[in-house]
Amino acid sequence: MTSPVGLHRVVEPAGVLPQAAWRLDARPEIAANEVRIRVERLNLDAASFRQLWEKHGGDGDAVRAEVLEIVSARGKMQNPVTGSGGMLIGTVEEAGRRSPLGLKPGQRVATLVSLTLTPLTILDGLARWDGRSEQVPCDGYAILFARSIAAVLPADLDPQLSLAVLDVCGAPALTARVVSRHVADRERAGDPSPVRVAVIGGAGKSGSLSLAAARRAGAARTVGVVPVVAERDALAAAGLADAVALADARDPVALSTAVTTALGAPADVTVVCVDVPGCEHGAVLATADGGTVVFFSMATSFAAAALGAEGLAADVTMLVGNGYVPGHAELALGLLRSEPGVRALFESRLAAD
Repeated sequence: MTSPVGLHRVVEPAGVLPQAAWRLDARPEIAANEVRIRVERLNLDAASFRQLWEKHGGDGDAVRAEVLEIVSARGKMQNPVTGSGGMLIGTVEEAGRRSPLGLKPGQRVATLVSLTLTPLTILDGLARWDGRSEQVPCDGYAILFARSIAAVLPADLDPQLSLAVLDVCGAPALTARVVSRHVADRERAGDPSPVRVAVIGGAGKSGSLSLAAARRAGAARTVGVVPVVAERDALAAAGLADAVALADARDPVALSTAVTTALGAPADVTVVCVDVPGCEHGAVLATADGGTVVFFSMATSFAAAALGAEGLAADVTMLVGNGYVPGHAELALGLLRSEPGVRALFESRLAAD
């Protein structure tokens, strides 16, 4: 019997969901409710790529070899240290007759579910990838389950650009939802004070989209926090934030001071979009009582976040960005099309890669 969530593809250990499995069955033959994608490009999760890059001291060949080893051993791309994967684009090769995804052979799609639960086989040894960027040219195939999510790639955007946006499309969607709720709560209470938003890692992919989404959702003042001068200048030029602050997000006091100074008060909503560990306490400290912290980084320690908030006696709501909000792909692509600053940052990042 084939499971809509892919239980039949779990090899070991038995009884767990595909994301929690150590190894998946990545055979190309599909069940009636599955879809096979011919893969053309992977997008590795930022935290995963950073861990591999630092582990191998910037040796691209070693990074490529480890990615191949992971996929060969596990039947999926799931970094054993960070636990994260990424997503992919490709062309639908075959759709089972009972697949509910509505996909047809020949369609170019981006998968909106993690590579950590997607059966994957690489056929070309990643021969076209130098191991030095998150985007990975690839020939292979992947399997989607009945409960998977995929988006047909838009014809008006370069596929690499679409891939970069769709990889993080859950971040702006959830940011917009959280900010809208804070704005609505204040309006119902007759509270005229502004809703302030801080985005940690504001010059990155998820960060820039989240800044644009926060502004559209009604944030009265926003600040993007970045670690280096080059990112500060790029984000300031993009015009996506009312202020840009330079701070190390791993330094709680420095981060809190930078946010409070830029906003005139602690943030009502703090969005964490960095790909390094150790930013939890600073995010909590930078957030006002009654505020919300949204963690989108796969480098986050949720134990550190919870215990840190307790230790600081911080009355904040903490949310885990799970990557899925209804309509998230359309919202993110819409921001890319309509916000020149967002597009400029994405295109600059792709050019650098």
